[in-house]
Amino acid sequence: MTCDDSFRSTATTHDEPESGITPGGTSGAFRDVLAKDHARRGKPPLHFADMDAGERIERAKALGMPKFRVKQLANHYYAHFDADASTFTDVPSSLRGDVQQAFFPTLITEVTRQVADDGQTVKTLWNLFDDAKIESVLMRYPNRTTLCISSQVGCGMGCPFCATGQLGLTRNMSAGEIVEQVRVSAAMMQRGEVAGGPGRLSNVVFMGMGEPMGNYKAIMSAVRQISAMPPEGFGISARNITVSTVGVVPGIRRLAQEGVPVRLAVSLHAPNNELRDELVPMNKRFDVDAVLDAAHDYYLASKRRVSIEYALMRGINDQEVHARQLANKLNHYGDNWAHVNPIPLNPIEGSKWTASKPEDEQRFLEILHNAGITATLRDTRGQDIDGACGQLAAKTINMTMPQRS
Repeated sequence: MTCDDSFRSTATTHDEPESGITPGGTSGAFRDVLAKDHARRGKPPLHFADMDAGERIERAKALGMPKFRVKQLANHYYAHFDADASTFTDVPSSLRGDVQQAFFPTLITEVTRQVADDGQTVKTLWNLFDDAKIESVLMRYPNRTTLCISSQVGCGMGCPFCATGQLGLTRNMSAGEIVEQVRVSAAMMQRGEVAGGPGRLSNVVFMGMGEPMGNYKAIMSAVRQISAMPPEGFGISARNITVSTVGVVPGIRRLAQEGVPVRLAVSLHAPNNELRDELVPMNKRFDVDAVLDAAHDYYLASKRRVSIEYALMRGINDQEVHARQLANKLNHYGDNWAHVNPIPLNPIEGSKWTASKPEDEQRFLEILHNAGITATLRDTRGQDIDGACGQLAAKTINMTMPQRS
């Protein structure tokens, strides 16, 4: 990473990927939860989406290809969602195999697919080059189609109610691995593989596995490729891209300086430090006030309202006192700067954390509305298909691991 040292990855060698470990991640007030197999795993194969313009031209030159071929490849990839060089009729047939290997190595392979909501929600488990598993979810609505993508293998934030948090952090994903989730899903929509016929992917949310701010360089490369117009990107407006965080303040402040109008989503989940310390361990490093200060500054810089994500958990953070505390915290800033998304918890099998009662959800919303806070209860998708992010990966990983006696 090339940002200030306070937000630098611990990995520095060419062969070791950025780890995503936050500063102080091995000691101090917050310690990242690492997966048992967190280790040097090497980097994924270099992909077209990982290269800048100069690197693409140099690689093309090494294959004996003129510079203009790079634009042709970009047009196939970004405009037509095609990474199968054998179909590139504008590239000499003698070069297509080399082009495939040099620019479009396979980064993600489908392991299994689950379908819900009458075919309008598709959750895919992907296998990566090192047999790591990640997930993405494609959700079609009447007026948009949203893809939820992963940015890390597992997650080191350790939130106890989150399925991904139980996996721990294995490694960061490359920009290519992130972008490929978008390309494949855009192609699925184009081919009409999601109920409703052919359509267009319109929204992307970094709300899948991982803490995006722990993989900042790669997610920003992905954001730029997703939002640039073809043949530089997929042409999905940056205003339709959401980057989420549990509250990594240096990442929020860095994002505010990018000048890219993505929406920021903050996973708050609690209105006071005592409760949030339990639900979001990162709060021990960046507390509620520090996170909301940074989020409000992002609003001032971007002129875009911030989404406050709040997973409602029965008897834990869903009572009237919590709603009033949350309203007071947000109204402290004096402007309509935040939109609250109370989310019915998608519970993990066997977990003590469970969804709120419907009447408590409605009362929570009512208190926020009465305080002048814009709030919408999140529409939950895929509850019958391991809907919570990380559930499918966790189930698959557990099935392949030897059982302890």
